[in-house]
Amino acid sequence: MEPTTLTTDRLVLRPFRPSDEEEVYAAAQDPDIQRWTQVPAPYERSHAHTFVNEIVPAGWREDTAYPFAVRLRDDKGEQGEGPLVAAIGVHLHTAESQEVGYWAVKEHRGNGYMTEAVLAVAHWTFTALGLVRLEWRAEVGNAGSRAVAEKAGFQVEGLLRAGILQRGTARDCWIGALLPSDLGLTPSLPYLPAAGR
Repeated sequence: MEPTTLTTDRLVLRPFRPSDEEEVYAAAQDPDIQRWTQVPAPYERSHAHTFVNEIVPAGWREDTAYPFAVRLRDDKGEQGEGPLVAAIGVHLHTAESQEVGYWAVKEHRGNGYMTEAVLAVAHWTFTALGLVRLEWRAEVGNAGSRAVAEKAGFQVEGLLRAGILQRGTARDCWIGALLPSDLGLTPSLPYLPAAGR
């Protein structure tokens, strides 16, 4: 997949660049990001360097992950000039299903940026990638992630026992999904729900 840039009314979502390293490092010092996501803890400068210089390009090149830096659009409407407000990525599960993951910079939470970014990425996965189902998972207790997922239209489908591996420990997680039809889009494959549903 060629690296892609997405825009919304307030945001620019573009693949991370080496110039993002310092902002990624600063954001990942937040204890909540280290607690609830799979970033290394403690988070060192070398982690940010490896992420923006190696992990991100490899994901796009190998079609295994599509990480985006989420930035505010500047006052003039130019792309990517505002501060980093979040990170979002889509990770390959199967050819038909991928998982979205995200974190928001502490100072920019509560403004709806994360939901806006999730909806932009979901629309892109369904229209550009032909995805059948976009999954979301979060460790049980991660109320912030769940609130964003539900605001974006994900249906929480249940709990997976030992569904997330976090620093050498299997933990229970919530799982939800978004389908193209949930966003008013035509699915790439016909969908036959269970009878009586």
